[in-house]
Amino acid sequence: MSSDGVSNLQTRIQMAQNMKEEEKQYRYNGVLYPTIMCPEENLKVLNQFQARSDDILLVAYPKCGFNWMVGVMRKIIAEATGNKTETKMPPILEFFGPENLKVIAAPSPRFLGTHLHPDNIPATFYEKKVKMLVVFRNPKDTLVSFFHFYNNNPVLPSGQSWDSFFSNFMKGEVSWGSYFEHALAWDQRMDDPAVKVITYEELKQDLSSGVGDISSFFSFSLTQDQVQHITEGSTFRAMKENAGNSHAAIGNVIFRKGEVGDWKNHFTAEQSKEMDEVFQKHLANTKLGARLNYQKFCR
Repeated sequence: MSSDGVSNLQTRIQMAQNMKEEEKQYRYNGVLYPTIMCPEENLKVLNQFQARSDDILLVAYPKCGFNWMVGVMRKIIAEATGNKTETKMPPILEFFGPENLKVIAAPSPRFLGTHLHPDNIPATFYEKKVKMLVVFRNPKDTLVSFFHFYNNNPVLPSGQSWDSFFSNFMKGEVSWGSYFEHALAWDQRMDDPAVKVITYEELKQDLSSGVGDISSFFSFSLTQDQVQHITEGSTFRAMKENAGNSHAAIGNVIFRKGEVGDWKNHFTAEQSKEMDEVFQKHLANTKLGARLNYQKFCR
């Protein structure tokens, strides 16, 4: 992370220490957002953002593998273009204030990211047919990771019990809203040629194939040696070991376990059944639901 990025993050963490827990989130158009990281003025000016047709947009509901894929994409772009960026963190659109949106003058291709629901992504991304890599993860592991993220991240309200957080997640009463609403919205875009959906579980199972597929989607030509080099440097363990350099003081909060199936250490039988029923109702007969392979990873 650049020195400016570290300084900015430390300032925000300091702000959080002087806030009440209930002040760390606010509601905008019915959805909760973290007050410090994306205040209301940021969201109000987002639609002024001017996308470029060759932008690269990484999208994920929180804790679905976003930061892992940031590292992978940085390496792919560096290998393909020779351009290495100083910071490992992408400009997350909703974290940029009005003054920043005007000065994102990075050379093409710009690497951008967001946790926003697809309906809230600035319209110019769709108008310019910007290619979007969308990462999803099974909902049970996502919930567990989000729970620990809340309780270990100073800019989010901490101190929630597992049971209360489970209830809030299932109701969509967490930052960036309902996992299921995000999933249903992206399911409607699965056939868009500008959208590539990939799952956390697929990447854990065969990262090398994932790197190759992602590179091809963005029209980057990489040799097999380059793909292998990226893969070796992009395992979750490698990312976690480098977290202090890439994400400074918050690295260990962002990269926790990275396991598939950790939900079994947290869910009660009743909670597991409740999630099964919600998944069955909303996603069981969808393309994205099939990709998530719920039967394998969540039963």
